[in-house]
Amino acid sequence: MTKVCFCGVSGNGMSPLAQIMSLKGYDVYGSDRSFDAGLDTDRRKALEDMNITIIPQDGSRITKDMEIYISAALDEKNPDVKAALQLGIPIKKRSDLLAQIFSEYEYGIAVGGTSGKTTTTAMIGYIMDMLGQKPCMINGGMLRNYEQLKGLPNFIYNQDKICVIEADESDGSICKYHPNIGLINNISHDHTSMEKLKQYFATFAQNTKDVLVLNYDCELTRNLKHQRVVTFSTINPQADFYAKDICFLPDGIEYTFQANTFKLQLFGAFNVSNALAAIAVCAQAGINPLEAAHILQGFTGIKRRLEIVGTTPNNITLIDDFAHNPSKIHSSLSALKEYDGRLIVMYQSHSAFSAQNTGSEVAEVVARTLGKNDIFLMPEVYMLDKELDKDITAANIINEINNLGFANAFFLEDHSQIHDYILANARQGDRIIIMGARDNTLPDFSRQLLVELS
Repeated sequence: MTKVCFCGVSGNGMSPLAQIMSLKGYDVYGSDRSFDAGLDTDRRKALEDMNITIIPQDGSRITKDMEIYISAALDEKNPDVKAALQLGIPIKKRSDLLAQIFSEYEYGIAVGGTSGKTTTTAMIGYIMDMLGQKPCMINGGMLRNYEQLKGLPNFIYNQDKICVIEADESDGSICKYHPNIGLINNISHDHTSMEKLKQYFATFAQNTKDVLVLNYDCELTRNLKHQRVVTFSTINPQADFYAKDICFLPDGIEYTFQANTFKLQLFGAFNVSNALAAIAVCAQAGINPLEAAHILQGFTGIKRRLEIVGTTPNNITLIDDFAHNPSKIHSSLSALKEYDGRLIVMYQSHSAFSAQNTGSEVAEVVARTLGKNDIFLMPEVYMLDKELDKDITAANIINEINNLGFANAFFLEDHSQIHDYILANARQGDRIIIMGARDNTLPDFSRQLLVELS
């Protein structure tokens, strides 16, 4: 039996691949520094339930007979990587394995875009699964519809004809995939320069074999070229798939599509766009669009995407959200502003690169989207190396927000200070949003606040 080891196995991109390789019959090992620190215990148990052996990330358990896959966040300084290189083991990227699995299926669907790809990938997989098409779906988020199953619910595994994947642009790996149907939700500033992003998506478009599905409402996607383009829109009826009459409901959102009214158990107009994207893709795969829209009414979403954690007896609602770039932050805050109640937002920038390259855009989004009574809090950038990144700090972003005229933005060094501030200032009717990526302690933080505020 082939041994495979995933370094960074707790990550959203690595964990579905580790679980699938276990189901394929491989002897799967995984290491993660969060497990070594005693964190993410629920994730650890879920992976162990899938017959994945968790090992310390200190290089001691790496053996010459292993294949080694690493996440994009790791480099040669990592103890497991060092050990593998000393043993002469080639280091492979997560995206290499994803591309390999993707190529094993007869019909491939790849979902790209700087925002919305996780939810849209899940929607496509859910529609096809509910229709008995037995897709394999590999995603970066946890599907709430599948939480009752063993393991982490960020994949659907079948060995039939169709494979649906979330194609990540952050490291350029989106260029490795050659789908039958390619989808690009949008293009906006995120993990790298706009010049690189545009090139990545242009290459992905060229690599798409049959149909390219594009968001007509985003100028950068609308202008991409392909021999067969299908478009979707919530603004322009000229698009091939068009939704209108979007209505915000207490428990979701309603829209009209092809003269029929449908409801989503999700918040935000952007999720209507995500739904249209999924419907358009499924239609290209031979599914009736109205049937796809009907099935999506049962889709309960992705964890950490405007996920309502709970509400206290005095009507304070805790919300957990993965938004981590200017576009996503704007979408989430705009969706929340459609409803009554003051917002207290904690946003943690997920990397020094993100803080430096998108911090000014984040400041602009916050200053123009939040109301004068809302509050915006930032702890220090996640995993900031103060020796290496001496000029980078979340305090700079807060200063920019203040200079743009929004006074209620505050820098508080760590989670404990944020915690104390929220407990001291939360009042009846508030919505408290814990926002950010990469840090797997954020969901627990939001739940801790819910318990203490109750």
